[in-house]
This record gives sequence, C-alpha cells and structure tokens, in this order.
Amino acid sequence: MNSLQKSHLKRNLENRHIQFIALGGVVGTGLFLGAGSAIFAAGPSVLLGYLIAGIIVFLIMRQLGEMNTQDPSAGSSSYFACKYWGDFPGFLAGWNYWIGYALAGITELIAVAAYTQYWFPNLATWKTALFFFVIINLLNLATVKVYGEIEFWLSSIKIFAICAMILAGGYILFFDPNLVPGASIKNLWQPATVRSHVGSSLFSGFLPHGLMGLMTALPMITFAFGGLELIGITAAETVDPSKTIPKAINQVVFRILIFYVGSLAVLLSLCHWSNLGIFDSPFVMIFDKIGFKYAAQALNFVVLTAALSVYSSCIYSNSRMLYGLALQNNAPQVLAKTNKRGIPFAATLLSSAITFSVVPLNYFIPNWLEALKIIISFVVVCILINWGMITLSHVKFKQKNPKTLFPAPFYPYSGYITLVFIIFILVIMALPQIGMAKQVIALPVWISIVYIFYRFLQIRKTR
Repeated sequence: MNSLQKSHLKRNLENRHIQFIALGGVVGTGLFLGAGSAIFAAGPSVLLGYLIAGIIVFLIMRQLGEMNTQDPSAGSSSYFACKYWGDFPGFLAGWNYWIGYALAGITELIAVAAYTQYWFPNLATWKTALFFFVIINLLNLATVKVYGEIEFWLSSIKIFAICAMILAGGYILFFDPNLVPGASIKNLWQPATVRSHVGSSLFSGFLPHGLMGLMTALPMITFAFGGLELIGITAAETVDPSKTIPKAINQVVFRILIFYVGSLAVLLSLCHWSNLGIFDSPFVMIFDKIGFKYAAQALNFVVLTAALSVYSSCIYSNSRMLYGLALQNNAPQVLAKTNKRGIPFAATLLSSAITFSVVPLNYFIPNWLEALKIIISFVVVCILINWGMITLSHVKFKQKNPKTLFPAPFYPYSGYITLVFIIFILVIMALPQIGMAKQVIALPVWISIVYIFYRFLQIRKTR
C-alpha cells in the first residue's frame, strides 16, 4: 500500500462551519433548478422519492462518519479506500470524486448564468460564468477559516429563505388560503384537469405517471443529494473531529430532508404541479405565477447565492481530494504542498482550472439547458460510484475495526441496502425511456480508463 503522508492542513473549522459547508454543498441546483424536472416526471410523488433517497444517504453518511470519527484524515473516502482496501480502490475513489465534483462545479456555474438571465435575459451567459468564476476562486485561495465563514453566510441566506418560505407558505395554506387562488394541501393528491405537455393522458393524483414516473425522477433526486460527503472532506480541518463529525452528520441529514421535503410540499400545495415547466425553478416560478413578484425576485437572488455556494464547495472539496491523493502518492507531489495559510494552493488552482471550461462551454453552446442535462447525468454516475466506494470501504474498515466511537446503524444490512439502491438507480438510468443509457455504459469505460492510468503510473514508479 502507498505510504500515507502527514497532513499539513489547519484545523480551523468548527461545527457551525461543517454544518453549513455540508448544507451549502447540497442545497443548490439539485433542489432549486433540478427539482423542476423531477416534479415534471413524478408529480407530487417526488416527495416520496426525496424521502427514500434521504434515508439511503443517511446510511451512507453514517458509514463515512464512522470511519472519519475513528480516523480523521485528508482525502476522506479515497483515504479509507486506500488504507483499508488497496491502492487502486483509493486511486479510483479519489479521481472519480474529483472528476465528479469538477463536473458538478460546472453545472453550478451554468445554473448561475441561467439565474442571472431572469434579470438580464440579453446578457451572454459566458460573461456571467467568467465573472463569478474569478470571484469564487479568489475566495477559495484565502484561509480555510475565511472559506468557512463565507460558506456559513452564503448557506445562511438560502437556509433562512427556505425556512421563511415554508413558514409563509404554511400560513397561507392553513390560515389565509384565499390569498393565493387554488392554494390547498389537496394539490398534493388532487388530479389536474389540464392535459400534459408530453401527451394526451390526464395528470392525476399523487402518482400521476405511476411508479415509472417516480423511478424516472430518482436519478435527478440522486444528483440533488450529492455533496453531503463534504463532511468527510472537512474532517482533516475540523476542530475536535471525534465530537464535531458525529454531531454534524446526525444534524445535517435530517435538516436536508426537512428543507427538501418540507419546502417542496409547501410549494406544490401553493400551486398545482402541472402548472410548472420541466426546466422551471419551482421556487421562483411558483411565486411568479401566483403573483408574488417581489418574492420571486428575492428567491432568484437566493437560488443564485445557493449555486455560488455549491460551486465554492466543489472547489474546496476537490482541492482537498487532490491534496489527499498526493499524500497517498496517487497524484503529483506538487499537489501536496500547502502555503503558509495552510491552503493546498496548486490543488486549488488545478481544480478551478477544470471548471473554467464552463466559460467556453457557455460561449459555444448557448443552449445551456442541453449542456446542463448531459453534465448532470454524468455527475450522477460519479456520485453512485462514490457512494459505492464508501460502502465497500466501510465493509473493509469494519473487518479491522469492529468496535468504534461512532458505529453505523444496522451494519451489515445498511451496506446491502445502499448497494442495492445504487444498482437500482443504474438500472433505471439504463432504461430506453430515461435517455441515460450512454452514461451507464460510460461507467465501466470510465473505471477502465482510470485503471489503465493507474497501471501506467505504477510502471513509471517501478522504473
């Protein structure tokens, strides 16, 4: 096994930073923009989809949390795969995580450009992407304390907005329903009287497109939950990780479920889901449709900051993953160097450089919706590989550490459940009507490419 070098990162992140970094990594495009396509596919049953995925993610996070609490180190899932499983699993886990979140960062910058067009429809999206690319990456080159504080406040904006929206929507539904014509909790199961955008069949009830509609939405829902693994990435820079990590994991997963399920339940009660378009941001468009123009303006600002927050988290997590890979000797050693502020400077620059591709992407492909859909589907595949690597690494970890400080519940059955869920999502994506078969085929191709690259590096090391 490769030698795992000592980390030189600074432990400056507290529980509130960890909480909001994790929230910042999840509450973004997957909820504010991607929820539109999930709702279009599943109708109100999308709430059930988020609940199911949330339970699976909780099991995965507890597996990761058990390992991080016992052994808080840079590289997180890659480190554990390397230490407890072997060189190639660590190599694969790290580079798959890195490319997945590089692509996720690109989707967030595309979303930022889309949200800006709500106010400036004639502004070229590549200009917006370039402007925010520069701002966010400069912030990531500051100290981790500065990053943690900025992420805390950016996340606070969207969390406060979601809570305010849930409370305001709840007040309208239960105390003043006449304020919004048609607002009723019955919208969650009441059939629509209008015809579908995609066919002649009528929308109806909680499962308007049946179980297939719900399954169709699951890949996008999976994308929405990608990012919670950030808690593991922060372990090497956390004050007292044995106490902070367990508390952060237990709190953040349930908060995510409340924000996702609660906010969407309120929104779908205020306005029937059939009135939304597939690429609408439900948070903005619902308030726009019911006549709350200023609320729609404010929410567009919120979703803009949310996307910026997630993009910032992607750059942070990817730079730390590259740093961890370098400590394992699975990446160039220059990426293991930190500056006097404890920032892996070269790793941060390389991670940001990859996401710069969003600028020419927006320039040459003005139809950002098509680009977003393609990239998201590849991100989902990377997320599933990442989750699978965490679960399998946890199995190896438990063989050597049967008793730990923060044991994952329902072991070993939780591992079986998560692996079955991952395979189930891949099967769904491979169905012809979903349109993601090419991405599923790309999975073994991608793993093969990583293995070839790994063997090439091993031969060079031997020589």
